[in-house]
Amino acid sequence: MNRIDIKVGYKCNNNCQFCVQGAKRYRCRDKTSRQIRSILKTSMGSYGEVIFTGGEATIRSDIIELVAFAKKRGYKVQIQSNGRMFSYIDFCRRIINAGADIFAISIHGHNARLHDSLTQAEGSFEQTSRGICNLLSLAQPTYTNTVINKINYKFLPEIAKFLINLGIFQYQFAYPHILGSASDNLEQIVPQKREIITYLKKGLDIGLRKKRNPRTEAIPYCLLKGYENCVAEEYMPETKLFGTELIESFGRWRREEGKAKGPRCKECKYFFRCEGPWREYPAIFGWDEFIPVK
Repeated sequence: MNRIDIKVGYKCNNNCQFCVQGAKRYRCRDKTSRQIRSILKTSMGSYGEVIFTGGEATIRSDIIELVAFAKKRGYKVQIQSNGRMFSYIDFCRRIINAGADIFAISIHGHNARLHDSLTQAEGSFEQTSRGICNLLSLAQPTYTNTVINKINYKFLPEIAKFLINLGIFQYQFAYPHILGSASDNLEQIVPQKREIITYLKKGLDIGLRKKRNPRTEAIPYCLLKGYENCVAEEYMPETKLFGTELIESFGRWRREEGKAKGPRCKECKYFFRCEGPWREYPAIFGWDEFIPVK
């Protein structure tokens, strides 16, 4: 199902050290309700799903009305969120009753010390984990995304166990896009991929054994031998993105502009399947760790 992704604004009640949006929260205006409704109207019929994201979509005062507006026009509605507002059960019920169908929640640690240090928001872990539990208790499809970084990568197996114990059926470990805050905090937050792979695979193994759907994003196939079915890009539907700029096809943008192929990638059997790393990565760390799969 093709979808539209609307960045409703960049304000957020977290301040994650790796946030790809970075300073946009200070210099970019939120889209108005009229602008968002106009996007929804003009996209009707061509796209079956809308993702409301940001920034943090749930802190908008009009988010319930926007969800209802989208639902009435036939969209499947996904909310991408840090999950904190879902710690309020009444808010959960209101947004579900308005028509939200899927919830994708960001969580970056298995305890408050780790998660809150990364979000730079005290109490965020308690709210996010409670929010996940609230959504699951209301039988809502709820998935998670965890950004891999220098501070949490050794705990990926523990994070996987924690998410499974909560009842999550699908979780994703995403390598950071080195823009925004991730670029500003490069030395303390962005690991080399070869450092994380052992822990990443252990985190994926836990989900595979439990028959969950663990996935990983922005990790090329050559680093994931035996885990090819966990590559998130394999499952991403075509998306039109309304951010600070309009991207007609986010998939094509990733393949042609956002990511890169190295000097030896053509030797790899996954050359036509793999998108490669975000192009900022080899510009910093080089191509030596990417060995073609024959």
